[in-house]
Parts: sequence; C-alpha cells; structure tokens
Amino acid sequence: QVQQNVERLFTRFVEEGKATVRLREPAVDLCLSKANVINLKTFLSAVRLAHQGNDTGVLPLSPLVPAKNSDVEKPKTKMIITSRRDYPLTKSFPFSLEHLQTSYCKLARIDTRVLCLKKLRKLDLSHNHIKQLPATLGDLVCLQELDLHDNHLEAFSGALCSSSLQKSLQFLDLSQNQIQALPIEFCQLRGLVQLRLDDNALLRLPCRIGQLSRLRFLSAARNKLPFLPSDFRKLSLENLDLFGNPFEQPNPLVPNIQLKIPLTLLECAARAAVNHRIPYGCHLLPSHLCKDLEVAKTCRCGSACLSSFIQITVTMNLHHVAHTVVLVDNMGGTEAPILCYFCSLDCYSQFLDRHLQSN
Repeated sequence: QVQQNVERLFTRFVEEGKATVRLREPAVDLCLSKANVINLKTFLSAVRLAHQGNDTGVLPLSPLVPAKNSDVEKPKTKMIITSRRDYPLTKSFPFSLEHLQTSYCKLARIDTRVLCLKKLRKLDLSHNHIKQLPATLGDLVCLQELDLHDNHLEAFSGALCSSSLQKSLQFLDLSQNQIQALPIEFCQLRGLVQLRLDDNALLRLPCRIGQLSRLRFLSAARNKLPFLPSDFRKLSLENLDLFGNPFEQPNPLVPNIQLKIPLTLLECAARAAVNHRIPYGCHLLPSHLCKDLEVAKTCRCGSACLSSFIQITVTMNLHHVAHTVVLVDNMGGTEAPILCYFCSLDCYSQFLDRHLQSN
C-alpha cells in the first residue's frame, strides 16, 4: 500500500543512482542504490503520485529487470589494513567480516568496533602497541586465529582462557611481547593446535600444559625458561622450538625438599581427593583450595602431592614429545631439564638407586 503511506523521499543522491523511500506502515526504509538515474527518477515520480492518490498509468514506467550478479554488492568478508593512514576512523567495520588484519597501525588498545564483529574467524593485530587485552575479546565466538605478534603485552588474561575461546581458538601468536608468565587457566584453551611464545620474558610454562592435547606446534624460543614443567611429558607435538633459553644443568642429587612430616590433615585430604578422583568445587570448598587441587603435583609412583614433596630436575630428550625438534643450543643438543616430583622419601630413594645404577 503506497497511497498516503510515504513518510518521506530522500533524493539528495539521486544523480548517483541512490535514493531512499521511507514508509509509514510498516516503518521501514527502502534503500535503492546502483540504479539507472533516468529509471530511478521515473520510479520516484510514480511513488509520489501514488502517495497522492493520482493515476500512475500516464507515466512511462519501464518493466522491472532482475539485477545482474555483478550489480549486487556481496558482503565483505576480508579486510587488510597495514598502515595508520588507512585505518577507518569514521566508518564502521563491515559486520560480515571473517578475516581482519590491522597491522602497523600503532594501536594502543583493541578497537571496540572490532569486538562487535561476531563472525570473525581470523584476527591479526600484529605490530602494534597493545598493552592489554579486554575480556570482551572472548565474546568473538567464531575466532579461530589470533595474532598478537610484536605488541607490548605483559599478560594474557585468565578470563579470556575461560571464555568461548576455549573451544574455538586454534592458532595463537603471542611472540615478541613482554609476558613473564601465563595464567593457570591458560591450559583451558584445549582447542589450540599452534602456539607461538617466542621472544618474551617467560620464566615458566603453565604447569598443566599437558592438558593441551590438540597442540601440535609449540615455539617458545629466546625466553628465560630454566626448566620445563613435569606435565610437559604429556604433549604430543609435530614441531618444537625451545632454542635460546637459559636451561639449568639438571642435578638429581641436589633435591629441593619440601616434605612436612608428619603430613598435615590438609595434605592428606588433598591427596585423597585427587588420588580417588573425589568431586569438588567452589560450592564445597574455598576457591583457593580448589585452585591448589587443580595444580596438584604427581609423583613418579602416580600418587598426588600438594605442598609436601621433593622436587628435582632431570634430563629429558625432547624427541620423546615432538617429532621435529629445533636444537636447544648451538652445541646441537635436543635435551632439556624437566621438573620431577616425589611424594615421599621412599619414592625419591627408589628413583635415586635406579639413577645411580644406570650411571
């Protein structure tokens, strides 16, 4: 119904083949673009006459012709910006974007407009000045690849690790930043296949890194790692690069003894909860106890230990966890020190006997 139903005609850009017809009922705008200018003017005249109740039969209306595929603007799915002068300041990013790269733009933070692009699968923010990641980055439910290479990051938020990125994120590049440690929650990103941590200031890797069962490519070269976490043994990698870390010389004969004899009631209860897989949660226990249980150490005998243990470092050939290993140092080595725990003096003594006999 057109008669007495046209609120307004927007014809400012009619010479460019654009116009908008605003209806009263339903309250919608009909946007016309890429139209033939003559046909568009004729159409608008017909709409004006119809609105006034006049006869449109006297107008030379051309028959409607379906638009060609080449005339229809397809939704934009990819945008690459590699300089600050090309960065859009007044225009919005197309909501249809699946791949966005904004590199070398001197960004100090992530644009909030980017966080609204719910279809994003690949986000490249490399070579900027970003210091902090917003928690809302985890709302990008389709995000599979995140490149933050060469920024000023000092941390990776635990909240992001607990977001939808747990399932979607497969590629993460945090290389060339200033990160010293990753949160315990980091190992909740169990969809990760490729992880780059080169050229940071990492003093340790996440203690539960073995939970990243899908991880196939790991690079943490040129950091400050003195040793690897015991959980590192559980990884099954295709490619591993740990070159340029100041690994300590392992010495099983110099243990770090943290045993508490007799065991405290808390230690006994914690060991029983882990060993017997007793369910627990923050609704049953204080949150700090839950966090302690989640990072319980595992003795060589298979038993758990919490705050009472003996710790040593032993040598591990990295080929046990990776098919291809980049040399650890310039001497051609492929071995690195790894933490090892014992729940009692008895377990440590048995290991020590075997170690001395093998040598």
